[in-house]
Amino acid sequence: MGGTERARLALTAAGLPPESLAERRPLTGGTYNTVEELRLTDGTRLVLKIPPPPTTPGLAHERELLGAEAAFCRAAATVDVPAPRVVGAAFDESAPAGRHLLLTHCPGTGWDGPATGREAALRRELGGLVARLHRVTGPGYGYPTGALGPLAPDWRTAFTTMYEAVLDDAHRFGAWLPRPLDEVARTAKSAYDALDEVTVPRLVHFDLWPGNILVERGDPARVGGLIDGERMFWGDPVADFVSLALLGDVRHDTDLMTGYQEACGVAEFTPSAARRYALYRSYLDLIMLVETVPRAIDGEDLAWRRERVAPHLTAALDELAESA
Repeated sequence: MGGTERARLALTAAGLPPESLAERRPLTGGTYNTVEELRLTDGTRLVLKIPPPPTTPGLAHERELLGAEAAFCRAAATVDVPAPRVVGAAFDESAPAGRHLLLTHCPGTGWDGPATGREAALRRELGGLVARLHRVTGPGYGYPTGALGPLAPDWRTAFTTMYEAVLDDAHRFGAWLPRPLDEVARTAKSAYDALDEVTVPRLVHFDLWPGNILVERGDPARVGGLIDGERMFWGDPVADFVSLALLGDVRHDTDLMTGYQEACGVAEFTPSAARRYALYRSYLDLIMLVETVPRAIDGEDLAWRRERVAPHLTAALDELAESA
């Protein structure tokens, strides 16, 4: 099926006239789905996401991610957080347009673009938006896709399943890690008891790195949208602080934490919360190192991950070992 035909079928499935398609434009920056912008004759801009074929190698949790993104977008709408809105979706390959997700287009460009001149205010705004996301509660814990099984009744069960799945992926793909796999598993396990303090499953985006935070560079600049929620899960809000301070420490981001707390977000890094934060940092670092194999990442990107992500993982593991 050609790209234009698929786009028109997706529009038809969403109740929009297929002849309204005026232009298709590929969007870059994503690492999993094929993404393109659809421009309609009336000026409307939509985003069409197509997942890779089911046979594409990937991590265990990377299945049915379109469904997770749709869930994130619908949840964000309930708390008035700027994010794409679902226009149409099909998660079955037998659908006329195949598996796809059709979303509204959010204004702005990634935060990793040119400086806006008001980063402090934007960080406070972002903190408030994340606090609003964390007001949304779910029906259980874990990934909503079912990739790792049904939602769990408690966070320890869900997160240990998530963590052990990426360790299994590391073994399956023979991924390089800066520490032996059994040592990583043993160190993480020493902190699992801290997970018991989480008693409410809340919406966690878990991929809020600068490229997924769109900024409208107007006067004044503002956050235009939180996008790519395909890796969302129901769990501990503390986990969202990992990507918000990617390879850093969110506790040093005074502006973001102030905005979060002003919006009634609870962000007290007690000893238990600090252990969980280190655990979640190690989880994301593992994903970033293990995924290099199925995605055939090499060159500068691979070197960057080994030079920057690997030391961040060992630091998180050392923190967990010391706290144990």
